[in-house]
Amino acid sequence: MWTLGEFNTLAADAVTEGLLACCASAQWARKVVSGRPYGTLAALLAAAGAAFDELDEAEIEVAHAAHPRIGRPVQPAGTGQRTGAAWSRGEQSRALASGEAVRAALADANQAYEHRFGRVFLICATGLTGEEILAEAKRRLGNDSQTEAYEASVQLRKIVLLRLGKAVRA
Repeated sequence: MWTLGEFNTLAADAVTEGLLACCASAQWARKVVSGRPYGTLAALLAAAGAAFDELDEAEIEVAHAAHPRIGRPVQPAGTGQRTGAAWSRGEQSRALASGEAVRAALADANQAYEHRFGRVFLICATGLTGEEILAEAKRRLGNDSQTEAYEASVQLRKIVLLRLGKAVRA
């Protein structure tokens, strides 16, 4: 999407729109933009992680809600949302290649998770098979609400930083 130099010098609104594909929290995007310029990609990622860690529960929920169910990417509206949906498809590609039985079990696990926790099951799916994601969904269904909110936030943070690393090249 950008070189680090472009990220540092483009208009704030253009960068913000791209950042929203990484994390749907406008508060996070503003904080990352306000820290420019960054000397290295590592510095950007560290600042982005710190900005994520400062988000309150409401902003975490905003960011979480932008993610599709595993195996069912959303149809996006804006440019940043198209990028986010494309990233979701890529991140879930191994799960999408699973057999019908695994995909059906994932759908059941997603439904059970949503019923129990009131939001979609979120996992950094990059490189994971459908079977691995299913096992993790089943394990996390046993969590209490507080533990699961923490685990979901950790997964969301991983996704955000992975996407930012794709969006900005050193």
